[in-house]
Amino acid sequence: MAVFTLSVMELIDETVTSIRGLAAYCVIGANEWERNIRQKVVIDIDLWVDVPEALNSDRLEDAVDYKKLKDRVLQFVSASSYRLIEALAYNVAKLCLGESRVKRVRVRVSKPGSISYAEEAAFEITLSR
Repeated sequence: MAVFTLSVMELIDETVTSIRGLAAYCVIGANEWERNIRQKVVIDIDLWVDVPEALNSDRLEDAVDYKKLKDRVLQFVSASSYRLIEALAYNVAKLCLGESRVKRVRVRVSKPGSISYAEEAAFEITLSR
């Protein structure tokens, strides 16, 4: 197999790593009855990452370890208690920006079955360094 080393800085505009459909349970909701139960939220994360070395090295150390990030997000969300999905999404986005290789993040949090006649209510936020 031929191996090509690219000058990736000249060829690539952006690289995005995504985590889709991450299900977690947490205390979420503004109604009093919601403050006493854990409800399902579904999280989608897009990470604009700075990983030019990983493209040539094929080493996890040169990339964002999305399994470790997923574990951190799940641990954070499971321990959280928010009234609004907006606040949850914002804090998940801030957590993701804590990764040194992440330049920008988009987080979408949905709460399935939270409103009548709709699949879900959702909120999306994008943060950058």
